[in-house]
Amino acid sequence: VQLQASGGGLVQAGGSLRLSCAASGRIYSSSGVGWFRQAPGKEREFVAAIRWMGYSTRYATSVKGRFTISRDSDKRTVTLQMRSLEPEDTAVYYCANGPRYDAIRPDEYIYWGQGTQVTVSS
Repeated sequence: VQLQASGGGLVQAGGSLRLSCAASGRIYSSSGVGWFRQAPGKEREFVAAIRWMGYSTRYATSVKGRFTISRDSDKRTVTLQMRSLEPEDTAVYYCANGPRYDAIRPDEYIYWGQGTQVTVSS
């Protein structure tokens, strides 16, 4: 499985960004694709995840109501729509694939894409 994240950038607080994760290779239908983020000096943290086939999702409390994860199976893409961005959302964002969509620990995910930088200015 190969994953490629894109869509990061610089945005003002209150603004929006859309991240995309393009997947190739064999992804099991019951597996999950998740988004994580890592700010300087902090540990990588879970943001959101979605089941590869189906509509089950999971969100971190800090982003619930602001971020939306979705999947386009035909295009093999998982999108993270981020709204009402805050400076605290500044981080490198990664997408990853693992056996369970409801997993929230980084070590529960097997395949990782490269990160994409999101910077939110105040």
